[in-house]
Amino acid sequence: MIVSPRKLNIFLLFKLPAAYFCGVRTKSLTEDCCVVSVKHRWINQNPFNSMFWAVQGMAAELTTGALVMSKVKSSGQKISMLVTNNDGKFTKKATGRIHFTCNQGKMIDDAIAMAIETGEGQTILLNSKGINKEGVQVSDFNFEWSIKVKSKT
Repeated sequence: MIVSPRKLNIFLLFKLPAAYFCGVRTKSLTEDCCVVSVKHRWINQNPFNSMFWAVQGMAAELTTGALVMSKVKSSGQKISMLVTNNDGKFTKKATGRIHFTCNQGKMIDDAIAMAIETGEGQTILLNSKGINKEGVQVSDFNFEWSIKVKSKT
């Protein structure tokens, strides 16, 4: 099965409904890049009339996680994946539609290849930036993913 934006959005509805109902949607997924968007609305706002930080975090994490999921799926190996650390920086009020982008597919390929070759777990630090419609960065997230090939027992 190929991971696609449509399949990821259906996955959100059934497995991560909080993200789905807050408006988080995958817009594109390629070998190297994933773009997710979310629009500031009543359901995802904070008391300061901007997007709640956790909603931005869900969208940002999805950009990195969708890339990792896609790469794991195409590897043909059984590989576990887990976020082991994350941080975020907020530089401007998030209003309107925000697009989050992670474009580190090559880094994930390298880590998966190393995990398969060595049999040891690997960690990857992936970044996702939130950009508003004016092209201004509103947030910057880092997610540390741990991947490990599952044993064949």
